[in-house]
Order: sequence, then C-alpha cells, then structure tokens
Amino acid sequence: MTEKNNKKNIALIIYIIIFYAVWTLYTFYADGPVGDSIKNAAVEQIVKEGIIKNLVWTLPAMLLIHHFSADVYIKLKEMFCTKVKWLRYLPVFILFTAYVLGSEYLSTGKIEINKDFGAASIVIVLFVGITEEMVFRGWLLNATVKKEKQWLPIAVNAVLFTLIHFPIWIVEGTLTANITSFGFLFITMLSVIFSITFLKSRSIVVPVLLHMYWDLLAFMFF
Repeated sequence: MTEKNNKKNIALIIYIIIFYAVWTLYTFYADGPVGDSIKNAAVEQIVKEGIIKNLVWTLPAMLLIHHFSADVYIKLKEMFCTKVKWLRYLPVFILFTAYVLGSEYLSTGKIEINKDFGAASIVIVLFVGITEEMVFRGWLLNATVKKEKQWLPIAVNAVLFTLIHFPIWIVEGTLTANITSFGFLFITMLSVIFSITFLKSRSIVVPVLLHMYWDLLAFMFF
C-alpha cells in the first residue's frame, strides 16, 4: 500500500465520520428552522438543496476526488467528459418508468400526477441527483473500488447510501415503517443500480440522470 493510498483511506474514514455527524445534526436541528424561515417552497428547496447541500456534499467530494486523483478508480475529468453510449442505459430508464407507473396503477387503479408536484419538487429533482451521486458514487465508491471484486465496495456503498436516509426518516417519523416494510431495501437496490451504471459507463452523468429521473417519477406519481 502506497503512502498516498494510505492517506486516502485515512481521509475516507475521517470524511465518513464527519459527513454523517454533520448531516445528522443538520437534519435534526437545522433543516426545520431553515425551512420555517423561508415562506416560498421553491426558494426553500433552492437554499436547502441548491446551496446548503452542495456546500456540504458536492464541494468537499469534488475536492477530495481531485486531491486523490492518483488513487481513485475514475478521475474527476474523466467522469464528466467520458462519452456515454446512452442506448445501453435506456432499459434502466424504461424499468424505472414501468415500475413507478405500474405500482401507481396497481395501488390506485389510475395514473395521475400528484397534486403536490410543483416547482419545489422540480428543484429537489435537479439538485439531489447531483449532490448524492457526487458523494456516494463520485467519491466514496470511486475511492474504494478496484478492477477486481467490485461487489464488496458496491455493497458497502449501498449500506452507506441507505444509512444517510435514516436521519430524515427519524425526523419524519417513518424509520420504523421503512424498516418493518423493508422499504429501505429499495433504496439499497437503487444504490446498487447507480453504482453499476457509474462503473460501467465511467461517467458520473449516467447515475446522476438516472437518479434525477427516478426522483422525478417518484415526486410525480408516488
């Protein structure tokens, strides 16, 4: 193990501890007051998702990817500039569409857009895919995966991705329901899909757009 790689592993551990601690504290104690102080729902999400989350999630992740560029699987420039063969990923978009619309029809007997879907939802869709993918695929998976035995880093990444949802589930009072109904496993499965598409395409754009598309469907129909 090179000295640079050893430093990267130490940085990963420190990052995970600080990141989860900061975001948990923010979710418990700051997210609500920030929302209460802003009356417009769309502006609230611009502040939360576009400003705060990018500062806490995206910026540090990109700086770390750049700093440890010699020891990550896909370099920062490559993950943004690699040419993508989009037809390879079309089945995933179709699968997401079929699942959401099919689930909606089976549960309600009809397919209609959620009445709460609006500008605030669109803002969330635009930013969540970027922030979450840069942290979990762009940095955490990218810094741990190798050419061989990729399933272990993918699995660990899926667990970490699922755990970051726990604070908001606790605040919303849905943690127990998500666990007992095994709803958390769906988040885990999505993480695996995003990770595989990232590694196969070598582009962060693919999981970002898939993540955005999934969130768009979820906000529109669930």
